[in-house]
Amino acid sequence: MVMAYFGTQYRDADEPALVQGALVALSETYAAADGPAHVDRAAYTDEAGFYTVLTIAYWDDPIRFDRWFVQARAMWLGEQNLSDEAGFFVEVVRPTTSRFETLFSSNRAEGVANLSERFTGPVAEHAYWGGARDRIPLAQIDPLDSGEPLGVSGDRYRQVVRGQHNLCLIRSGQDWSDTDGDERRMYLEEIEPILRAGMDFLRDDGQSVGCFANRYVQLVDSDGNPVDKTFGMSWWRSLADLDEWARRHPTHLSIFGKAMKYLAALGPKARLRLYHEVTVAAAEQQYFEYLGCHPETGMLRAARKPESNTGTASQR
Repeated sequence: MVMAYFGTQYRDADEPALVQGALVALSETYAAADGPAHVDRAAYTDEAGFYTVLTIAYWDDPIRFDRWFVQARAMWLGEQNLSDEAGFFVEVVRPTTSRFETLFSSNRAEGVANLSERFTGPVAEHAYWGGARDRIPLAQIDPLDSGEPLGVSGDRYRQVVRGQHNLCLIRSGQDWSDTDGDERRMYLEEIEPILRAGMDFLRDDGQSVGCFANRYVQLVDSDGNPVDKTFGMSWWRSLADLDEWARRHPTHLSIFGKAMKYLAALGPKARLRLYHEVTVAAAEQQYFEYLGCHPETGMLRAARKPESNTGTASQR
């Protein structure tokens, strides 16, 4: 599989013309013969206050992606987009199927599952700490320990981050579009604030627990209007670090406890839909490139050396 995240960031209240043009050009490539099989678009404000539009594209054929990406990279990360108005980045993982798993509370596909033909049905490896590890095929014969640290190269405008063996990526989503009445109120007033607090912790202080970068994003429609779907997207040093945060950290235990109370109260009547996809990628299955982005963007913060915190990216 290929999971490709195309991001653009800017500070202005209004979307710069440069960004508008780049997003249109990117969307026009979807219809190409080797274009993605599924695309999502989301938006969020990052830790440095930059509004970011994130396009997530999926392929089930890496060779098709490689052919498509030659022109798409030049269009998205070319010198024509180097400007003080905006930054652009691409973050890609291309795991074999033995290196990821995806799980749903319903039979409505999200993310990578849109590439599959069917759901497999209920699984036994669920609802206990470490279940994700048990659902990843390679984890049955490999501890998936992290490798050499990330590294970054480039100049103050363009940086490429070298991948780390067994880097972990999770996309964990919530869909409350079918909820109404008390259930909707309960989710938005009691569950979502706790979830947001946990996502903010990972965004701001996640490196203390092995989370390199975290984004809590809301999906948007083709016109940029938010829809009733969010997901957290986190890069982790290892699956073990993600396991440990889920098992022991107060922020996740609060999320888990509130969610269990919510589901216990509603039982089978609950209309909130949940899902996640967890990937543990080999170093050669990763690609990270940033053009004109601030130093806290994505994997840049985790990869750079402490003494190079300033002057490593365009200062807009």
